[in-house]
Amino acid sequence: MHSSAVFLIEFGAIILGLGLLGRLAARLRFSPIPLYLLAGLAFGEGGLLPLGTSEEFVAIGAEIGVVLLLLMLGLEYTAGDLVSNLKTQYPAGIVDATLNALPGAAMALLLGWGPIAAVVLAGITWISSSGVIAKVLGDLGRIGNRETPVILSILVLEDLSMAVYLPVVTALLAGTGIAAGSVTLAIALGVASVVLLVAVRYGRHISRFVSTDDPEKLLLVVLGLTLVVAGVAQQLQVSAAVGAFLVGIALSGEVAEGAHNLLAPLRDLFAAVFFVFFGLHTDPASIPPVLLPALALATVTTLTKIATGWWAARRAGISGRGRWRAGGTLVARGEFSIVIAGLAVTSGIDSDLGPLATAYVLILVVLGPLTARYTEPLALRLTGSLGRTHPAREPEAGPGAEPGAGTGAGPEGKAEPGTDAQAGGGPEPVAPDQETPVSRP
Repeated sequence: MHSSAVFLIEFGAIILGLGLLGRLAARLRFSPIPLYLLAGLAFGEGGLLPLGTSEEFVAIGAEIGVVLLLLMLGLEYTAGDLVSNLKTQYPAGIVDATLNALPGAAMALLLGWGPIAAVVLAGITWISSSGVIAKVLGDLGRIGNRETPVILSILVLEDLSMAVYLPVVTALLAGTGIAAGSVTLAIALGVASVVLLVAVRYGRHISRFVSTDDPEKLLLVVLGLTLVVAGVAQQLQVSAAVGAFLVGIALSGEVAEGAHNLLAPLRDLFAAVFFVFFGLHTDPASIPPVLLPALALATVTTLTKIATGWWAARRAGISGRGRWRAGGTLVARGEFSIVIAGLAVTSGIDSDLGPLATAYVLILVVLGPLTARYTEPLALRLTGSLGRTHPAREPEAGPGAEPGAGTGAGPEGKAEPGTDAQAGGGPEPVAPDQETPVSRP
């Protein structure tokens, strides 16, 4: 059979399979990421049906998927959000990094993988999945809850930290010396600082320049600009993902909203291809030997993420129920953890790191939505005191609430000043242990 025909059949089968898996995940009401990873394991080396002709194209699609994932995350936040979060929530970011990065680093050292693998695994266990968490908040009707701005603030700080972390990891994996690594980090910090400065002072002008009423032209301009910036960033030894993230931050207002709506289907397509591609490079037979370390690491970092959210919500004055919900919601890991692990796998670092990361993400991407739903009732049942003292349930956003309602958030979570309406419409009674939802910091 002609190679192009084989390619079309293989790639078409992958896309069709991903669509069916996505529908299955939606019916079961959990993230499709673990199913995509399992599909990659099935089609990869040692799997049921290894790919041939289409693997190179899948690799290119995976790179585009990473760029679009980070662009869409950047579109969720404005430069003002980042500046405000750095000023008010940086202690929570420090606690988050300390509690959740150290277990990964310790595990790598205990397994004898060395300091570079320790830095990589620390990042994998540190970063929560913004994509999974955003979906969970919407599915559970918690967009308007008082603790949601705290959750979003931690996610913003984690995403921003990637602008520093990813260049450092890239330099370490490339084997460059301290001097070259310092130059790479300086470039990354310089680019991030310049983009943030331009976005804060001239964001409206940039958005006005990009803005157009024609969806086709808007899609082409935003996508083309993102790929060019990502490519230039990669050429400067700065992660392409960081470049895409900064482009998303620089866009705001109607442009960000329109770009988000237009790019969401492309993001979903290529992101799915990315998760499949990561699975393709992991031999299923290599997972069982690292399953116990992955389970141990997942258990420890589940507890540390819950502790992080609880502490951050307590610092923000959130009630007891909201503290437990904040902690349980932050547990999920996903796209960033796979991005970091993917960098390590392609660089040829310890062969067990990829399988461990795959197993770890599979565990927590399934467990995350469950902890978001059940951490609060389980904690209250175990402690008992809060439930006896304040039996009333605090209001949450109604099932028909629009995304962003009641949080002071505009479309797709962008903050809008002066809004604090409660999700679901008119005012509802407030329980003794619940504060009225307010706009995110």
